[in-house]
Amino acid sequence: MSSTTITRGNVLETFYIGPTLTPAAVATYTTAVQTFNIPGLKTTDIIVAIGAKGVQVAGIITAECDCYTDGVLSFQFANTTAASVTPYAGTYVLQITRTEGPLPLTAV
Repeated sequence: MSSTTITRGNVLETFYIGPTLTPAAVATYTTAVQTFNIPGLKTTDIIVAIGAKGVQVAGIITAECDCYTDGVLSFQFANTTAASVTPYAGTYVLQITRTEGPLPLTAV
């Protein structure tokens, strides 16, 4: 971004958390969004799932994470198998990024 303008959307902080999650089964060949209470999450947080701290169950992919309501993590799991599968229950590593203000609409 140009140094002649006020910068908006810069990262204020990035940190990692390791909540213990116990997901429910995910049906065959589909994705499912499951919610978990995570105190302190904000709807403006950008959340990236690094993955399970243990070994993820075969056929499960950790997909998108969002926070639509303060304190509630929406975590999407994908099941690529022909059977119902329950994702790993245990610690998941999440990267949380908080921005300084609203995100810019362009990179210019």
